[in-house]
Amino acid sequence: MRYRTFGRLGWSVSEVGYGMWGLAGWTGSDDDETREALDEAVRLGCNFFDTAWAYGDGKSERILGELVRAHRGRRLYTATKVPPKNRTWPSRADFLLDEVFPPDYIRQYAESSLENLGLDSVDLLQFHVWEDAWARDDRWHRVMDDLKREGLIGGIGISVNRWEPENGIQTLRTGIIDAVQVIYNIFDQAPEDELFPVCRELDVAVIARVPFDEGSLTGTLTRETRFPRGDFRAVYFGPENLGPTMDRVDALAPLVPNGSTLPDLAMRFILDNRDVATVIPGMRRPKHVRVNIAASDAPALDPALMKELRAHRWDRRPAAWSA
Repeated sequence: MRYRTFGRLGWSVSEVGYGMWGLAGWTGSDDDETREALDEAVRLGCNFFDTAWAYGDGKSERILGELVRAHRGRRLYTATKVPPKNRTWPSRADFLLDEVFPPDYIRQYAESSLENLGLDSVDLLQFHVWEDAWARDDRWHRVMDDLKREGLIGGIGISVNRWEPENGIQTLRTGIIDAVQVIYNIFDQAPEDELFPVCRELDVAVIARVPFDEGSLTGTLTRETRFPRGDFRAVYFGPENLGPTMDRVDALAPLVPNGSTLPDLAMRFILDNRDVATVIPGMRRPKHVRVNIAASDAPALDPALMKELRAHRWDRRPAAWSA
């Protein structure tokens, strides 16, 4: 495992972190297997774990707290997120801060997350959705500063909405934000245009999420794939998106080098970008942990291949099915 500096916070974090959304709420999750996978990740050097209150209404946070207590001799970095009060993902430009993150509500859910985690503090507290229109509203500034001053959180982050990487740049320029979480993968390359340069300028850490486009870049989906009702992927890979996505995957497949796999290619594409502090694939099984972490030890992709991969950029805008 290789490590990178987490922006101005200066943490040394594993470049392959652990995304914990799929551990609570996705079909096919098994709690015992989840704990085995998490332990394997720690054994292999992973030290950054990203969760949220909304992942199972605190269940994923409780699992992370158990992990931290089970490995008291290791420095494990914890990140969680305050859910929007109106429970709407993504947020919309017409939403007011009072509808989504009123100050008292921010503190309430920060304390709720700490209770779920069973920890005295969380390293990174993020807003689970965001709108740049809220950037200069000093009410959220004050409550987050208070939480930091009280030692309840170590850093402040925003998780920007899907396919809106620019919708957070003015917030970064307030100087308050330590980390930004954004979708970045072979298809979703748009953060490179505006967001990443600002993060470099301000020394804001980048957390790359959704490295496999919710599963399409694992190579396991087909045009006949269906997910059970209630599973987010049943909506995301509905009729509007599954066919076009598989067309893109089919076009990408010939670029996978001999002896490699599509998910390995997807991970190494992201790790090639030094603006990324850590990438957080979802890993529900120990074998997934081993395969994804191995990407950290792999050599850099050939520049000619990287150039070809850039041609597979797919610029999209938010849709009703893309929350």
